[in-house]
Amino acid sequence: MIIQNEEFRNIKEKHAKELLEFLLHSADEFSVLCTLEGIEFDPPLPEHIMSAYKEVIMFVLANYTLESAKIENNTLTFEAGFGEENIGSVVKVPIENIIQILDNEIPLFINPAATLPKPKKPKNPFAANPRNKKFMSE
Repeated sequence: MIIQNEEFRNIKEKHAKELLEFLLHSADEFSVLCTLEGIEFDPPLPEHIMSAYKEVIMFVLANYTLESAKIENNTLTFEAGFGEENIGSVVKVPIENIIQILDNEIPLFINPAATLPKPKKPKNPFAANPRNKKFMSE
């Protein structure tokens, strides 16, 4: 399937990044629907809030959240409040996790590849090259 192709994933990630940069510059409210795995919350959210989220999460970037939003490397970063207590956290969303970018519920961007498991990267980058196997112990 084309959505499993690494080049396709890279194209979709680049497109999402360019669209996010445009939207952040325009300062208009928008939403992102993302896969939850790999998103960082700093400080971490309490369990009673995190347990409410399943595999996907939607963030509405408006007001202060939108003002705080920026792109660093391939990560969308912003500050947001969660739960009834409005617990503040800095959210880091890998752009590859973004399934949809929406404007008033109208999809501007769709990335079906974001719903697939991410390719596993070896813990040791040296191990990624098959020619290096002779130097490694089993």
